[in-house]
Amino acid sequence: MSIANLARAEIRALKPYEAAIQVDDTIRLNANEAPWTNSGDNFRRPLNRYPEIRPAGLRLALAGRYDCATESLLVTRGTSEAIDLLIRVFCRAGKDSIVTTTPTFSMYRHYAEVQGAEVREVETTRDADFALDANAILDACDPATRLIFLCSPNNPTGTLIHDESLIEILEKRGSRSAIVVDEAYIEFAKQASALELIDKYENLIVLRTLSKALAYAGARCGSVIGPRDVIDMLDAVQAPYALATPVVECVENALQTASLNEAEQWVSEVIAERTRMIDSLRSISFVRRVWPSSANFFLVEVDAVDKLLRQCSANKILLRYFGGYLADCVRITVGTRSENDRLLETLVKMEP
Repeated sequence: MSIANLARAEIRALKPYEAAIQVDDTIRLNANEAPWTNSGDNFRRPLNRYPEIRPAGLRLALAGRYDCATESLLVTRGTSEAIDLLIRVFCRAGKDSIVTTTPTFSMYRHYAEVQGAEVREVETTRDADFALDANAILDACDPATRLIFLCSPNNPTGTLIHDESLIEILEKRGSRSAIVVDEAYIEFAKQASALELIDKYENLIVLRTLSKALAYAGARCGSVIGPRDVIDMLDAVQAPYALATPVVECVENALQTASLNEAEQWVSEVIAERTRMIDSLRSISFVRRVWPSSANFFLVEVDAVDKLLRQCSANKILLRYFGGYLADCVRITVGTRSENDRLLETLVKMEP
């Protein structure tokens, strides 16, 4: 059975919005568009016209980057929109649930709560380096569990989900749940993408983004990759004209060979700086622990976290604080070498 059958019945029956047809070299009097261009319009495609309802060229380019079928990919406004779409498609308010880990990306819980779906969180512990326990994930599921969200590398811990754990979850849940692997940071890891499993497991959905490794967070462009019937349902729910013309054009530029080569160089530098930063921080007296990371950030446990945050803020350095289970921790994003040096200098000055 396809996981598409897990979707809400009304979504399975939903028909996509029928937009006005778009044909090049025609007089377009069918879409209530302005017939002139604004003087500030400097884009290749004029902004007085609606963008494609779904950007076909961009979809093709992203499918090429991720080595998947074009029909198996939907371009989204970042992976956050993909998470929202998935929960709206699969979860009935007050009836269905999602399972995820904690600590992890808070938007899984956020969009589930917006939809009225139950959230079941499986705690990962610092003493086990926040490693995922596949059996604990499986035990948290029940017949109403429609989606399992797994972030790899995980935000904010930097932890990878290893293939054997993922495969166990995929095989044991089968068509009873869709397994969503959020790979926003996978380019900074040595492990291969879960996309290598996409043709083997019909219950696997993978999220990718251009925000991190390609430095295009401001463009808000992501991808959701999965079974074609699931992609078709997400397509029907997504707003028409979701990707603005300027976004499509700048992302097309980002996917050119020169830009991709530049991004690969930056990723290599971030990985090298990540290693240097972790090694340096471990020698600072009030740093109790620095966890290994496969992302462009790492998690640090410190003494007197309030003092640390105040001192960094005074030096115009912002770190991420979460509170709760991580109340004595901060997440540090790897910056440029000069930015990282400034942070290290600030922390060394705090030494007793």
